[in-house]
Amino acid sequence: MIVAHLRGYGERFAVGTDHAQLSYRELADRVETVAAHLAGPRRLVLIETRNDIATLVHYLGALAAGHVVLPLPAGRDHSAIESTYRPDIVIDAAGVHRRTGDPHRQLHDDLTLLLSTSGSTGSPKLVRLSRTNLISNATVIADYLGLRETDRAATTLPMSYCYGLSVIHSHLLVGAGLILTDRSVVDEQFWDLFRRHRGTSFAGVPYTFELLERIGFDGSSTPDLRYVTQAGGRMPPERVRRFAELGRRAGFDLYVMYGATEATARMAYLPPELALTRPGAIGRPVPGGSFSIEPVDGWPGDEVGELVYRGPNVMMGYAHGPDDLALGKTVETLRTGDIARRAPDGLYEVVGRTSRFVKLYGLRIDLHRVETALRDQGITALCTGDGDRLAVAATGGHDPQTVARAAADAAGVPAGAVRAVAVDELPLLESGKPDYPAVRRLAHSAGADAPTSASDVRELFAEVLHLDPATIDPAATFVDLGGNSLSYVTVTVRLQRLLGRLPADWPRTPIRELQAAARPRRAGRWAGLETSVALRAAAIVLIVGSHAELFTIWGGAHVLLGVAGYNFGRFCQTPVSRTDRVRHLWSTIAWIAVPSVLWIAIALLLTDDYTWSNLLLANKFLGPHDSMTAGRLWFVEVLVWTLVLLALVFWLPLADRLERQWPFTVAMAFLAVGLALRYDILGLGLGRDAWFTMLAFWFFAVGWAAAKAATNWQRAVVTTVLAVGLYGYFDNPVRGAIVLVGLVLLIWVPTIRCPAAVTAVAGTLAEASLYTYLVHYQVYELFEGHPAIGVAASLAVGVALTRAVTAVRRRLADRTTQPRLIPVRR
Repeated sequence: MIVAHLRGYGERFAVGTDHAQLSYRELADRVETVAAHLAGPRRLVLIETRNDIATLVHYLGALAAGHVVLPLPAGRDHSAIESTYRPDIVIDAAGVHRRTGDPHRQLHDDLTLLLSTSGSTGSPKLVRLSRTNLISNATVIADYLGLRETDRAATTLPMSYCYGLSVIHSHLLVGAGLILTDRSVVDEQFWDLFRRHRGTSFAGVPYTFELLERIGFDGSSTPDLRYVTQAGGRMPPERVRRFAELGRRAGFDLYVMYGATEATARMAYLPPELALTRPGAIGRPVPGGSFSIEPVDGWPGDEVGELVYRGPNVMMGYAHGPDDLALGKTVETLRTGDIARRAPDGLYEVVGRTSRFVKLYGLRIDLHRVETALRDQGITALCTGDGDRLAVAATGGHDPQTVARAAADAAGVPAGAVRAVAVDELPLLESGKPDYPAVRRLAHSAGADAPTSASDVRELFAEVLHLDPATIDPAATFVDLGGNSLSYVTVTVRLQRLLGRLPADWPRTPIRELQAAARPRRAGRWAGLETSVALRAAAIVLIVGSHAELFTIWGGAHVLLGVAGYNFGRFCQTPVSRTDRVRHLWSTIAWIAVPSVLWIAIALLLTDDYTWSNLLLANKFLGPHDSMTAGRLWFVEVLVWTLVLLALVFWLPLADRLERQWPFTVAMAFLAVGLALRYDILGLGLGRDAWFTMLAFWFFAVGWAAAKAATNWQRAVVTTVLAVGLYGYFDNPVRGAIVLVGLVLLIWVPTIRCPAAVTAVAGTLAEASLYTYLVHYQVYELFEGHPAIGVAASLAVGVALTRAVTAVRRRLADRTTQPRLIPVRR
């Protein structure tokens, strides 16, 4: 049947390579010769594949002879599969090799093809596919792509990979042509061949499109290009959109597709006209197939669950050994392992994974097998996916680069796709199970947070505060040197690495005393984390996650407001002169207000998110109040104008003297003012709007009073006032509980003991909290339908911006710093 089908297309172009070209009649003749040579009882035929004519002819010939074919990539270790299944015939570059004797196994009549699940770790687990699977999937692919006899597709993917094989099946089904090549899209020879044979399409995994961007592909040199397909893993929506726009300009369509080897290749596709507007969706089921969403623990709601596929292309089942080759169809549905939802427009969106497989570079990688491969090399490690990379944490003193190379080899990906970190102990949950999220955090920290180069406290302070270390008086403190709440987080984390456990009042401890307290420190699993730092980190995660609808846990911004008041009390109300206090306070305001205004200006140019009143940080005063985005920057507005008012108040000599004489009493007086606003004693009638206006000042005042509370009875008073003020304040009791717990910790617990890795991550997130808050609204919206990715991207962008601003500040400071002694101010 295969030979007759091929011969029916006569002299049409069938296959082209660098050095040869075959018509369908010539291809049919060669396939017939191979089929005759392989004639006999049904056998299991292993073929080492290359994208060349010989492989194609032997593959089709083995099928035409009625054998079961197992294609595997040439040049790889297949010993596990060969020893498990002991194929009767092996076809490689050296020729055809037969095992003598009768077939030693039964092969089910429907069984036609065995495929590895596109992994690279040599697992003997195979997918069993029938003739019906192959024909049905090839038919629907040809249908939704609108394949024509004049189409010619380049084989940019291995013939042993279900995606690459599906290109061959669908094109040969309709009499279209194939351009066989193993060259990469970065090779000019690939494009020469593509143009010479008038190629109309090519397929790619996400990495293919990354390479296309690197070489500046714009479609201008491929005049016959009609469409491009993408599958083999999720491609970032922004890249989907870029190539869709490029295709619109250059005259080709982009088809984004979703599938699995277990579905003979394709389960869904996104029509080209939707690639611009819905780049994050996997699309709709292929003709003849259907999806359902089934509940999964930990993913609340009926609209989100595991994506389950049904269709004639669903595999017969898995094979784990030779006995399974005699089985008929054992599955009717395919549980994809992806967490998905169906959008109102009928398109499906994948939002997560249930299993320990990741897909990189078109490969489905079994993370457990990567860990096993590392263990065989004496490396005890945990491995997890981290976006487009693998994250690995390893013990035993191994060099991270060595671990990364070993993991890359085991996974079959480039070494640059692995981020490895050395740890004293593997991170575990309380249950004793591996803590994979901690592995990701550790890997991120290792990759993005280089250790301090400072050898002593003075150098560290100079580096963070952008001062010349030679000019710093050893008797000066962090406060004396102008340290504020913005630089405090960075110094806390780095100073702890340098010294170990920090004194309770280290910001007011002279440098010489801090240095004297230094002791040799061995990296341990646990460390102390300043509560204010931990709260900043936790609050920004809660804010971003709730706004992106990854979860709904409100209260983070009000906790941040309390932390801001706490830092005001610690770093602005210091023993320095009134002039220095006010100057310090205005500097703090500038470092909040200036980046906020700059970002709003950028957002005004690019989006409709803000108005002119946001540019003045006065939306809450000037409106408009009915905009969907009116309240987005309420926290920044409240904080900036609170600090402005306090700067004006404490510029007055009388207010300054009173605060110095009775710091706790003055803080409590301002808390009383805040509570008067909270209970609307003045009758302003703002009601629930008080949550997000200047009437929320009392949270700031609570933090301020907590910073000035020197005795337990004072802390108890602040706690009582907080509890009373929160009663009935929010209509959501969970929100109130979050704020209460957070601020009680701030009042009573100066340090939280936690895993050492957490301190680095928390410090990074806390330091970046302002920039993360500013940009997250615009960032997470880029990942519509994928809130987890949007949250991660928002945090990453905030961290990147913070580091960029810090680098600029350091560069500017290096140019302007003049040698001068920094005095001790009392």
